[in-house]
Amino acid sequence: MKRRMPLGDFLAAYLQKLGVTHLFGIPGDLVVRLFFRFAQRRKLRIVTFSHEPGVGFAADGYARATGKIGVVCVTYGAGGLNIVNPVAGSFSERVPILVISGGPGDEERKLGTLIHHQAKAIESQLHIYRELTCAAKLLADPRTAAEEVDEVVRTMWLTQRPGYLEVHRDMVDRIIDVPSSIIAWDGRLSFPRSDEHKLAEAVRDTAARFNAARRPAVIVGIETHRYRLANEMVALAERMGAPVVTSVLAKGAFPMDHPLYMGVHIGPLSPAPIRRRMAAADLVLDLGTLRTDMDLGSRPPRADRAGSVWAVDSRVDVSYHSYTDVMLRDFVKELLQAPLRRHRETVRYADNLDARVRAKADRLQVTEVLREVNAFLADKPDYIVVAESGDMLFAGLDVRVPGRGGYLAQGYYASMGFGVPGAMGAQIGVGRRPLVLCGDGAFQMTGPEIAQAPRHGINPIVLVMNNGGWGIFRPIVEREDLLALPPWPYAELAKLWGGAGWRVTSASELRAALREAAHCATFCVIEARIDEHDLSPVSRKYIAASERRGRVSQ
Repeated sequence: MKRRMPLGDFLAAYLQKLGVTHLFGIPGDLVVRLFFRFAQRRKLRIVTFSHEPGVGFAADGYARATGKIGVVCVTYGAGGLNIVNPVAGSFSERVPILVISGGPGDEERKLGTLIHHQAKAIESQLHIYRELTCAAKLLADPRTAAEEVDEVVRTMWLTQRPGYLEVHRDMVDRIIDVPSSIIAWDGRLSFPRSDEHKLAEAVRDTAARFNAARRPAVIVGIETHRYRLANEMVALAERMGAPVVTSVLAKGAFPMDHPLYMGVHIGPLSPAPIRRRMAAADLVLDLGTLRTDMDLGSRPPRADRAGSVWAVDSRVDVSYHSYTDVMLRDFVKELLQAPLRRHRETVRYADNLDARVRAKADRLQVTEVLREVNAFLADKPDYIVVAESGDMLFAGLDVRVPGRGGYLAQGYYASMGFGVPGAMGAQIGVGRRPLVLCGDGAFQMTGPEIAQAPRHGINPIVLVMNNGGWGIFRPIVEREDLLALPPWPYAELAKLWGGAGWRVTSASELRAALREAAHCATFCVIEARIDEHDLSPVSRKYIAASERRGRVSQ
């Protein structure tokens, strides 16, 4: 880094200083100069896909898996507006991805005409991203551009949310001033610190209530993962000895094979043992949970505030006492140092796969598939499971991945299309092989991005659950023709794209295909023919609960 340097070179150097190794994007005329600058950096690898939503989801998957900032670079208008949906998901689920967009320069503005890729006003894209990011800047002033980049990135890290930088074409080569503080900075980002007095009081209050409780329970939420508390959460759980559940969004944030782990808490839709144990708890320690309709089974949150501790968004509520300016990282770390009573409770893992189901002769049931997937994963702690939205989001809640982490899904924003490109971004980031659970509807949205896998040296396994349409909506939509999809030859397409493919209709065929795929060096697509009217156990619970609420409200 130099005291004065071109903006494009500064951006590349700044990203490398952050530790960013991959940049996802698609070049376009208004951003191609910036791509040239990035391409000159040997240690910054550019990853291109076929369509902007794919690179947006891939950057998100990369950020979730690595814990780093994901970076996506696109052209103005047609590119930037194409990734609005992936960025919205990142904002909702607190994933720090940095969007760098090109833009028209002074030459285009002086023409006095409408500019290609322009929607309404030239500034419209910037206004849109101000709604979807924690910080959005147009880099137009050479004197302040470096500081604005630094401000956006630091805000992203503090909030764990996306940021946006717009670089007009003629600014890429413009010489900018770089403050000495940025030049001297070592690239490490820190999280905010708590008010020490409030933190100490919140910890004392929590410890006293925990030690007085007879049957406490712990809910692990997504903020524990976003703020890098995996080791601390395991240590805290073992200090407490209380059963642990995760929210839907936080599945994977606590080891699924840990002896204290009960499973996923979905409010009234949880497996019966989890429902009973949480109802019996006289204290619920809720750490980093976002209270979304998905996490709570579409029901209001637990009303018993007196018997709860809830830490999220730099605030801790202990019964009716509220402590602001208390950060989750500090709170968990200080709780580890507090005198805590060790409970001793035998915990059993619970899921929704108890009932045995027999499939039709030429169709699989979803529960059969999930049992085979769990058996396949039992000795594969290095795999990552990525659950697509739709029925597979709920099906994934019953998948058990050994080891620490290894599970990604949009458990709140729930956009179809995340699965395949998100898994590709994750494997590019950490090298672990993904197993993607994907419906045929979602695969037809972004699944063809798998054809890019050989170019990038990755080999996901994609399990396409083919029920001939958007099956999750069949119970609630009267006209099934609205949910129909063309019958793609998924296995054959995989072979045409340079991978391997199988089509299976029974549990034994699926077992054999998974075994072969595990030893396959290329990407793999396994098409599992599913009974068109079958759904995962959790989806059936959601739909039944919705129907009951509808009858009550009539």
